[in-house]
Amino acid sequence: MPIATTNPATGQVLKTYDPMSDEQIDAAIERADLAFRQLRDTTVAQRAEWLTAAADLLDAERDSTARLMTTEMGKTLAAAKAEVTKCATACRFYARNAPEMLADEPADAASVKAIRAYVRYQPIGPVLAVMPWNFPLWQVMRFAAPALMAGNTGLLKHASNVPQTALYLEDVFRRAGFPEGAFTTLLVGSDAVDRILRDPRVRAATLTGSEPAGRSIAQIAGRELKKTVLELGGSDPFVVMPSADLDKAAEVATTARCQNNGQSCIAAKRFIVHTDVFDAFAEKFTARMAALRVGDPMDDDTDVGPLASERGRDEVHAQVTDAVDRGATVLCGGEKPSGDGWYYPPTVVTDLRPEMRMWAEEVFGPVAGLYRVGSYDEAVEVANGTSFGLGSNAWTSDPAEQERFATDLDAGNVFVNGMTTSYPELPFGGVKNSGYGRELSALGMREFCNTKTVWVGEGEAGAGAGAHAE
Repeated sequence: MPIATTNPATGQVLKTYDPMSDEQIDAAIERADLAFRQLRDTTVAQRAEWLTAAADLLDAERDSTARLMTTEMGKTLAAAKAEVTKCATACRFYARNAPEMLADEPADAASVKAIRAYVRYQPIGPVLAVMPWNFPLWQVMRFAAPALMAGNTGLLKHASNVPQTALYLEDVFRRAGFPEGAFTTLLVGSDAVDRILRDPRVRAATLTGSEPAGRSIAQIAGRELKKTVLELGGSDPFVVMPSADLDKAAEVATTARCQNNGQSCIAAKRFIVHTDVFDAFAEKFTARMAALRVGDPMDDDTDVGPLASERGRDEVHAQVTDAVDRGATVLCGGEKPSGDGWYYPPTVVTDLRPEMRMWAEEVFGPVAGLYRVGSYDEAVEVANGTSFGLGSNAWTSDPAEQERFATDLDAGNVFVNGMTTSYPELPFGGVKNSGYGRELSALGMREFCNTKTVWVGEGEAGAGAGAHAE
């Protein structure tokens, strides 16, 4: 795949880049390693000052940065502006809270026969981040902000269709004051990831992307004994029970399915509705989906812009066509438009069965699958009946059901009476084939820290030595 900016609203190639040579890659890794040795010796207060400066730059440049993202991957301009603001918020969150997150944690010294015992969190070195195009700023920032605050350095291999956004991120951190090489964008194809991750100076990797990409990273890192955090696909359930507020549920369901033009790992994709309210919910939801305006993502009146690539749109349409050919019913949408740009209409499909691709696969576009169930147990069975386990939604006003869903839904995130989203304050990640490890919160920062045990004895010769082995 060429490294290029191609406007998905028109299909026009706007700018292309040559991949970095092996020599340029090696030089970038060397700069990241040297920057790590410098950054780890700075104070948390100094790093917080730089990260706050990055937030200020993001806020000041929000509109131009948003237009860049919209041009590169097609999200609506309003959504792009919100993404920039969210990134600035995350920077300030970590700048404000890192001193507490990274502070030494005292242990019960007496229990371990020490004068002092504690846990210290220290950075581990350059971390390779392999990131996707769908949230080109936020996906990177939720790794970069905590990693830099911890004293690590970052090497970004971004998706090949958002090179200008990737270069902008490097520029922001440089202008904010971080040492040269603290955050570096590598303009490379996926074929370069293997040699980068095998480099002994690179200490860990994080990836947000597909299952095959995650397996590849995990395999390489496993052989090299390097830590990984993986956030992979999702086919999130959105369960609606009889006690739910159907108007509110249908309103949120529409946003949850079509956010980012339907291209989000945590977008609700499978709408599992109790039979007692299925017809009423389907009518409300379908009407809202059909009313969404598809068009130029730069237009303030647009609800849904183009998909990011022609291949992506063709894949979405193929999944819908497969379902229809096998007996599914389309309640709205489902037709691939003609003309310029890679647009696809908001679509609702029902009468789905296990032999259809939509039953088990993630649909990465504004297409919703409707499932009718007859009980709580059946709802949970269908919700958990995929290989994914990223986000989930449950709509019920019954407190007992709310508690049961919180326990029974097999996912990294459970949102009750609300839309799954990510917050700097809360850990984010999945289970099963949706990956492992966590981003955001203190947990996300500590994923790439050496959690070091420190035990201090009385200092007498031989005191405490050899009493126990491991």
